[in-house]
Amino acid sequence: MSQSDTAKPAAPGRRSRTQTAGPQAQEHLLQAAGELFYREGVRAVGVDAVVERAGVNKMSLYRQFSSKDDLVLAYLERKDTQFFGYVEKSFAKHPGEPAKQLLQYFEDLAERASAKDYRGCPFVNVAVEFPDASHAARQFVFGNKARLIERITALATQAGADDPVALANALGLLIEGVYAASQTCGPGCGPILAAPRVAAQLIAAACAKTAAGA
Repeated sequence: MSQSDTAKPAAPGRRSRTQTAGPQAQEHLLQAAGELFYREGVRAVGVDAVVERAGVNKMSLYRQFSSKDDLVLAYLERKDTQFFGYVEKSFAKHPGEPAKQLLQYFEDLAERASAKDYRGCPFVNVAVEFPDASHAARQFVFGNKARLIERITALATQAGADDPVALANALGLLIEGVYAASQTCGPGCGPILAAPRVAAQLIAAACAKTAAGA
């Protein structure tokens, strides 16, 4: 009987190891890293586990990524694209209505953070794992959070908030609270479900003059 006849099937969730072309290997590695890093943590997952899940050999990993840190940054870049896709999808539900766009984001976030497999914000998770604020991963997290605040500030300005920066910072704090509550109190907990209502109160108070003049 040949070796191929006696080979064991790949474990669930793992690809069979094969020779894979560069772009395809990179995609398999990023998918594997995305699943493992988000569920188990960056520090807890070694490159061997990523390679095993991706179904490629270790040499393929180092052809695509110079180090594990490089793979972590690629993971964060993909999560960043995915995250802002969620953000803009929420905003797009109410074109031209910035106050409703902001509120919609909280309604969608509360729903997403109530899923049973939700593991919180991937950027918060990574920040906790890298205590050195100068590390490239932490710097990436800072950039992600800053871009979100900038986007919220722009909408707060369009909504006529009397202090758009203050409103954006308050909403940013509420967002971070949802992330934390999802892990400390559990998905779908009371604090998460209260977030849209609190956001509505903050938005209404900040835009009261605009609403009164409408």
